[in-house]
Amino acid sequence: MEPSNNATPTPGPAPAPVSFYEKHKKVYIRDVKGWWNNWRWAFVWFTQIIFYGLPWLEWNGRQAVLFHLAERKFYLFGLVLWPQDVFYLALLLIISAYALFLFTAIAGRLFCGYACPQTVYSEIFMWIENRIEGDRSARMKLDKAPLSARKLRLKAAKHAIWIIIALWSGFTLVAYFTPVSELLAALPFNLSGWELFWTFFYAGFFYMQAGFLREQVCKYMCPYARFQGVMFDPDTLVITYDPERGEPRGPRKKGVDTKTVGDCVDCGLCVAVCPTGIDIRKGIQYECIGCGACIDACDPVMDKVGLPRGLIRYTTENALAKHFTPKEVVGHILRPRIILYTVILVAITVASAWSLATRVPLKVDVIRDRSLLAREADDGRIENVYNLKIMNTTEDPKRYSLAVEGMDGIEIVGERIVEVASAENHEVTIVVRVPPESGKKGANTIYFDIKALNHDKIAVHEKASFLMP
Repeated sequence: MEPSNNATPTPGPAPAPVSFYEKHKKVYIRDVKGWWNNWRWAFVWFTQIIFYGLPWLEWNGRQAVLFHLAERKFYLFGLVLWPQDVFYLALLLIISAYALFLFTAIAGRLFCGYACPQTVYSEIFMWIENRIEGDRSARMKLDKAPLSARKLRLKAAKHAIWIIIALWSGFTLVAYFTPVSELLAALPFNLSGWELFWTFFYAGFFYMQAGFLREQVCKYMCPYARFQGVMFDPDTLVITYDPERGEPRGPRKKGVDTKTVGDCVDCGLCVAVCPTGIDIRKGIQYECIGCGACIDACDPVMDKVGLPRGLIRYTTENALAKHFTPKEVVGHILRPRIILYTVILVAITVASAWSLATRVPLKVDVIRDRSLLAREADDGRIENVYNLKIMNTTEDPKRYSLAVEGMDGIEIVGERIVEVASAENHEVTIVVRVPPESGKKGANTIYFDIKALNHDKIAVHEKASFLMP
C-alpha cells in the first residue's frame, strides 16, 4: 500500500526570535583628567552659575531676569519686553539656529559635548556618583554585590543628593517665571498648582535623564544626534582615531617587533571613558558627542609608551586621508559654507542689536470705540471716541502729550497729558472732534502723536480712522 501524499510533515525547530532593539547595557564611565575634561568642567561651572545665579540678581529694585507670565512682561536687566516684542524672540531663535549650524559645520557636536544640559547635568551626577560609590571598578562591584547595609547606605546617599539637586533645579526654573522672592515666601505649602507642577516635572526629568538614562537620551531621544550628519562634511573637525597609525593594534611587549604592530596598545581606555560607551576606533559614529574624553585617555598612554600624541585627535576626514598639515586643515575649514553661515549670522546679530538699540520704548494701541458710532456734539462738531493703550517700556515713569492730526480743525477734547508708571500699561479714553465740513462721508485717515515730555526721541505716530456720518 502506497503512503498517502497528505501525511502531516514532521515539524522542524522553531525559528529563533529576532530582536529589533539592542539590549541596554549600563555604561560605567571611568573618571578621566586632561585638557578637554578641564574645558568640559569650565562649561559646567559657567552654565550652572548663570542658570542658578540669574534669578537672584536684582536690577532697579526688581529681579534682573524674569519672564513674568502673569504680567505678560519679560525683564532682561534694563530691557522690558512685551508680547508685542515677540519679533525679538524669533530673531533669538534664528541666531541660535545659525550659530548651531556654524559650530557644527566647523567642529562637529561641540554643543553636545560641552554645553548641552543633558551633558552638563550628567557630568554633575556622575561626579557625585564617583565620590560616593567609588571609581569605575568599585561601582561595578557594588552593583553586582548582593544587597547589604553598606550598599543601601551608599545608594540612598547618592539618590538623596541627586533628588535635592533636581528639586533645587526645578525651583530655579520656576523662579525665572515667578519672582524668587514670592516663591520663597510661599514655601513650602503656599505654592500655586502650576508652580508645584513645573518644579516637580522639571526635577523628575532632571533626575531620570541625568541619573538613569544618560547616554540613551543622546542615542535615542535627542533629534539633533540624528540630523547632525547632514551638517558634517569631509572638512568638519571631528574626534577621529587614526587607523593608519594605530593598526594593527596590540600590546607592545618586550621582544615583539614594533614594526609589526601599530601605535594602539589596545588598552581600552578610550572606550572606558566614553560617556556614550562607543569605541572611537570603529570610525565616526552618530553616538559620539565630541566631548574629547577619549583624547584625554589616549594621550597619556602614548606618553608612557614613548609615542607621539594624537592617535585620537580632532581632525577632518580629508586631513586624515590626505595627510594635511595643520595649516592646510585650517585652510579647508574656511570654505564657502562656513563663510556663508558666518556672514548670515553676523548680519542677523548686528541687525538685531541695532533694532534693540534704536527701539522706541513706547508702544501705543489705538482702538476706536465700536459701541459708539460718529455722533454730533453739542457744538455741532462730529466726534469719535477712542481707547488708547499706552505702554511705557522704560524703567522710569513718563508723562506723555497727546495730539491728533489728519483733518482740518481736528482736536482732542479734554486732558492731553497722560502719566504712565514705569513698565506699565495705561488705558485712557479720549474724545476727538472735527467740524462737520472737514471730511468726507465714511472713514477718514487720522494720526495720533504720542510724545514723552522732555524726551523728544520717545514718540509714536499711530494711524487710525475717523468716521463721518
